[in-house]
Amino acid sequence: MSDQLTLSADLRERAGKGASRALRNAGRVPAVIYGNNEEPTAIHIEEKMLLKALHTGHFMNSIVMIEFGGKQVRTLPKDVAFHPVNDRPLHADFLRIGEHSEVHVNVPVHFIDEDTSPGMKRGAVLNMVRHDLELVCDAALIPDDIKISLNGLEIGDSIHISHVTLPAGARSAITDRDFTIATLVAPSGLKSSEGDTTKAD
Repeated sequence: MSDQLTLSADLRERAGKGASRALRNAGRVPAVIYGNNEEPTAIHIEEKMLLKALHTGHFMNSIVMIEFGGKQVRTLPKDVAFHPVNDRPLHADFLRIGEHSEVHVNVPVHFIDEDTSPGMKRGAVLNMVRHDLELVCDAALIPDDIKISLNGLEIGDSIHISHVTLPAGARSAITDRDFTIATLVAPSGLKSSEGDTTKAD
C-alpha cells in the first residue's frame, strides 16, 4: 500500500493571476482542495515539499494529509500543472476524501517471472500497451503497484485485464471490455509459429 504523505499548507487570502504569480515567486504553489460536498478551499504549499512528494514516484496514488489552520484534511492528488518550459509546478488540485472513500487511481504495473516465460527466453519483446491500470479501491488500501506474471507465456500471447489478479477490494474502473495490457512480440528476424494476430486495445 502506498505510504501516506503529509504537506503543510497555508490558506490563500487573495485570488487571481497576480496573487498566484507572487506566491510562485516566493517559492509557493497555489492549490485547491475540493469535493466531499464541501466548498473548495484555496491554499498554497511550499514548492520544495511538493517536488519532494512528486519524486516519490507514487504521489498521484497516495493519500496526502494537508495540514493548515490547525487541522488535517485527507486528500487524493488529482492534478499538478507544470510550466511548459522550466517544469516548475504551477498549480495543484486535491480531492477531499473520507478515510474509507472509494477512489479512482492509476496504479503502475510491474511484470515479473520473465525467467519462466518460454517466449521471453526465445527473445520476445514485451510490448506494453498500458503502463498503469485505472482501479477503483478503498482510499486506505491503494496498492503501490500491480504485479503481473509472465509465467508460461509464449511469443504471440497477450495479457488482458481478465488474466490479472487484483488486490482484495480493488476492481478495474474499465468494465465494458477485456482490454489488453501487454503482448509478447516476436523479435526482429524471428516469426512466431502461430503468428501475432493480437490487436492492442
